[in-house]
Amino acid sequence: MLHKGLLEGKVALVTGAGKGIGNKTVERFAEEGAVVYATDIAESSLDSFAQETGKRFDTQIIPIYFDITDESEAKKAILKIKNESGHLDILVNNAGIMRDNVIGMIGQQLIEDVFKINVFSVINMIQLANKLMGRQKSGSIINISSIVGVEGAAGQLVYSASKGAVASLTKAAAKELAPNGIRVNAVAPGLINTGLLQAIGDIKIQENLKNVKIGRLGEPLDVANVILFLASDLSSYVTGEVIGIDGEMQV
Repeated sequence: MLHKGLLEGKVALVTGAGKGIGNKTVERFAEEGAVVYATDIAESSLDSFAQETGKRFDTQIIPIYFDITDESEAKKAILKIKNESGHLDILVNNAGIMRDNVIGMIGQQLIEDVFKINVFSVINMIQLANKLMGRQKSGSIINISSIVGVEGAAGQLVYSASKGAVASLTKAAAKELAPNGIRVNAVAPGLINTGLLQAIGDIKIQENLKNVKIGRLGEPLDVANVILFLASDLSSYVTGEVIGIDGEMQV
């Protein structure tokens, strides 16, 4: 008997799929049998990954290149999925940026840039996905928050606020979309070993690692596995949750 993947027959859209958590999520979804539309802003950046990974797991990974903050481009992406696949079962709102400054040095442009990508685009993608999922009366939406969105962090007022907004909009959307059969959840990662984290430097990483009770950095796979659970029917009675993936980190 052939092994049936957790996402066999499902169509997924993962934003910010070029690296880190998004990239690993696409891989896990493909491994479990999903057809995955993977987005990135950098043209051609996903081509070879999509071809190799799709071949390895005998499924399709279809790259779509656009700026997630461009509403008309986002709409085109959803129309492409509708025309090619006819349905959308999973949306992972992973695209985001981590930029900040200390209080007193925070400029208006910084606030706008962070919220435009981390919050406004998420709201827009949820609305667009709902158009397909609402007709189907089924779907799973997973948003990426952060431990600082729940706990806050000194020197990260803007980023914390944006990820806190993701956590609260997840709960609001879950309440509104549940009657349509659509589940909305979020994950709140802690210290995850991605390029975004490496950018803060090894000294700072080691300093923060002292606060992680499990004693190691999280890996993108740790997060992707929880996203997979939320995307699959294993979590069919789970909605409106913000699941911490932080190794018991004290902020």
